Amino acid sequence: MKLLVGTNNIGKVREIHELLADLPFELKSLQDFAEIGDVEETGATFAENAVLKAREYARQTGLWTVADDSGLAVDALGGAPGVFSARYAADNDARIKKLLHEIDKSSDKNRAARFVCVMAVADDSGEIKFTAEGVCEGKIAEHPRGNGGFGYDPVFIPYGFQLTFGELSSEIKGQISHRAHASAKIIRYLRDFVAV
Repeated sequence: MKLLVGTNNIGKVREIHELLADLPFELKSLQDFAEIGDVEETGATFAENAVLKAREYARQTGLWTVADDSGLAVDALGGAPGVFSARYAADNDARIKKLLHEIDKSSDKNRAARFVCVMAVADDSGEIKFTAEGVCEGKIAEHPRGNGGFGYDPVFIPYGFQLTFGELSSEIKGQISHRAHASAKIIRYLRDFVAV
């Protein structure tokens, strides 16, 4: 059975493929479907955006689809960048630079933050069958550290660690990240109710 990973983000594709690798599915990505257009993220929440993407990519491909929406919520910024994490600035470096600048100029010096991921599963007709949320609590580093991961990983230090996601191994990140927590629930659902 084929399962589409509904994202164009190469970093997410790699992570989700690693997390779901043990499932009895042939994993496909949007790169396998040149004719598929992007789904506009018009939702006000991570859950709404994950559902939008899973439903639409499933309808366009006729495949069971798992899609996610995720981002970083920083306490000092009132939860920003939140659902706008990927659109906060032009590229990863600019997003990190803007984030650190906004925290520095904030009157709130609390650097607590969390990565949030919501994943949705749609069947081959686009009906949403299951959603799952994962959260990883931590804080924002003073400066970027490490070249691993993607996005805000070089400035996010998960609680219980001294290293950023950009410095931690993919194995550790694959156990503690927001996407790992959401994926674990998705895996249980797919194994119990979908896999044949």
